[in-house]
Amino acid sequence: MAFEGLSDKLNAVFKRLRSKGRLGEKDISVAMREVRLALLEADVNFKVVKDFCSKTSELCKGREVLESLTPAQTIIKTVNGQLTELMGSSAARFEMGSSPPAVVMLIGLQGAGKTTNAAKLAGYFKKQGKRPLLAACDVYRPAAIKQLQVVGTQLGIPVFEQGQGNPVEIAKAAVKHAKEHGNNMVFLDTAGRLHIDQELMSELEDIKAAVSPHEILLTVDAMTGQDAVNTASAFDGQLGITGVLLTKLDGDARGGAALSVRAVTGKPIKFAGIGEKLDQIEPFHPERMASRILGMGDMLTLIEKAESALDEKKAEEMEKKLRQGRFTLTDFLDQMGQLKSMGNVQDLVGMMPGIDRNALKHTKFDERSMGKTEAIILSMTPAERQEPGVLNSSRKRRIAAGSGTRVEDINRLLKQFDMMKQMVKQITGGKRPKGKKGMFLPGF
Repeated sequence: MAFEGLSDKLNAVFKRLRSKGRLGEKDISVAMREVRLALLEADVNFKVVKDFCSKTSELCKGREVLESLTPAQTIIKTVNGQLTELMGSSAARFEMGSSPPAVVMLIGLQGAGKTTNAAKLAGYFKKQGKRPLLAACDVYRPAAIKQLQVVGTQLGIPVFEQGQGNPVEIAKAAVKHAKEHGNNMVFLDTAGRLHIDQELMSELEDIKAAVSPHEILLTVDAMTGQDAVNTASAFDGQLGITGVLLTKLDGDARGGAALSVRAVTGKPIKFAGIGEKLDQIEPFHPERMASRILGMGDMLTLIEKAESALDEKKAEEMEKKLRQGRFTLTDFLDQMGQLKSMGNVQDLVGMMPGIDRNALKHTKFDERSMGKTEAIILSMTPAERQEPGVLNSSRKRRIAAGSGTRVEDINRLLKQFDMMKQMVKQITGGKRPKGKKGMFLPGF
């Protein structure tokens, strides 16, 4: 994930501060110098770093910090607050307008991921109950229209296209089509260039004038670092962007773009791409990102991921089964499927507060073993899944042959399942708060 280097360096600074009982101004000055270096190494804009450290240092040297019984904790809280403010304090509102359709114009340089992220964004709002339409306004890049049609089909979202026509006319026709066919959101996938030029800007200005978009989102690749901020400034200067969609935050980007873009342009990051799959996009929450950078976890995002993967009807059925002690291998398989739908397991664990990020780096979660477990359970008969006690040697050999595994793997799974049943029995032995439902996640 992005920010790993920055997070490690900041946490090293805070660890040294915690080892001291009381802090003086000299200790704070040394710590802030290290924070400054960490931010610069993360490719944060140097002017942003200067302002951030100046303000944070002033707050940290205040009486309430120096006289605090836990000065290190107070400094961490101060840095957390300043990081949050740097990225925008709270999640930015997405403008929908008063009368549909809401027009969202995605702009950016070629290769930033506009086409894929236009579809991701449309898919996100489709889940919110909207009826989106994708419009192919990139008529220059080979296969751009076909790419949009492919991702649109995968998400079940209609795509409006008129071939290699005039992008301005296509945008106008798309909005008209949306009004006539009941689509309350239109996502315009516009053309990009390898660099900013006047021809590109003129075309985008013409599209903006023709359809009056409610949102102009600049798609920025987090991997480009400081160049991302320069690009945002240039586009904002000529088009007046309303926000930024930051992509590839799941990569090893140093994170400088996310920490700099709002301070430099004054425009918020509204969404972040967190993976290659079409559902891996989420609203950008500055306060949650600040907590993750400082190693404080991100439980709210983790809970939201769990809720989005949770089928409420299944949750009620599962709770009833757990209370009655009827947890089967079929239930185990279902719960594992819901866990996988939440995303990368290592990333999910990293969102939990108190997790040692350095230790987590050296802990590899073998998600292939989950596939092996699925294959074993799916090779069983319904009766065997319901009552694993019937599995004798010959049945195990048959299941091993059908799943491409060994009998030892089946024995290991059955042992783990028995342990899990015991744990479930202990959990459900206590009283659960009335009205609280949830899914039981294997491995958590």
